[in-house]
Amino acid sequence: MRAFVCHAISDDLSGTGLAEIATPQPQAGEVLIKVKATSVNFPDILMCQGKYQFKPDPPFTPGLDCAGEIVALGAGVTDWAVGDEIVGGARLGGFADFAVLSASAIQLKPPNLSWEEAAAYQAAYLTAYVALVRRANLQAGETLLVHGAAGGVGLAAVQLGLHLGARVIATSASPTKLQALRDLGVEHTLLVQDGFREAVKALSGGRGADVVFDPVGGDIFDESVRCMAFDGRLLVIGFTSGRIPTVSVNMPLIKGFSIMGVRAGEYGRQFPERGRENAKAVYDLVADGSLKPHVGTVFALTEVRAAFDLMIARQLVGKAVIVP
Repeated sequence: MRAFVCHAISDDLSGTGLAEIATPQPQAGEVLIKVKATSVNFPDILMCQGKYQFKPDPPFTPGLDCAGEIVALGAGVTDWAVGDEIVGGARLGGFADFAVLSASAIQLKPPNLSWEEAAAYQAAYLTAYVALVRRANLQAGETLLVHGAAGGVGLAAVQLGLHLGARVIATSASPTKLQALRDLGVEHTLLVQDGFREAVKALSGGRGADVVFDPVGGDIFDESVRCMAFDGRLLVIGFTSGRIPTVSVNMPLIKGFSIMGVRAGEYGRQFPERGRENAKAVYDLVADGSLKPHVGTVFALTEVRAAFDLMIARQLVGKAVIVP
């Protein structure tokens, strides 16, 4: 089968490319799916660069989130059947014609979603849910500041924040992306190059942000520290800026806010029952139309590197999806 393989760790991704490899076979408790779509996530890139918390040894096939049709069952799998249309996730394997998934880590594809949309919602919306609901306990009426708001994870946080009744302020470094957010119904948008501290305070009646969702880090984190409301929660999602920031602890002391790390997958591994609850909650919100995945760009399996390049350049709105 065809697969996008990382043969060697490299900053410039030169160790990656399309290859022919053996089709995997499902072991006990697993299913084999014909992949219909796989979304692109920043950890896919970081793993190929050796910069992610999980560091698989090459060669490996990245791809966290996929959707497809079951074509074979491993021993002991009785809850699923060949032909079932499913969504699922694993740390590896999605950028290929076929993928093996744990039978315990899949769900039926929401019938209201296309294959591309089904592949796009899982990691992004689960991250947003764990961040805003489990970690920050975001309440209706609070002010939520979302950085990198036009990206897949950021847009998921924007949508979930609005659903939860928060006042959402969305930021981006791109005027074009801010216009795209406004076109999607986001009322409050800010261009980060102009600075956002005073604007956030003005939009929140002088209070500041109750919750900050930050997948960017760097200078964005630094300024976020200075526009936190008392008893606020600053959520560390990632560092797409490339710089891991630091903070003087007198700031959270004086301003009375908390800094919270968010690893949605690890949260589910540490708390399996809550992890299952999270997955079901996200599924239900998508299946009933409360949340709608936004697929910005669709690429062929031969174009994974192009999708990576656009993500690194921050030129994507919503999710990029690979279709074999």
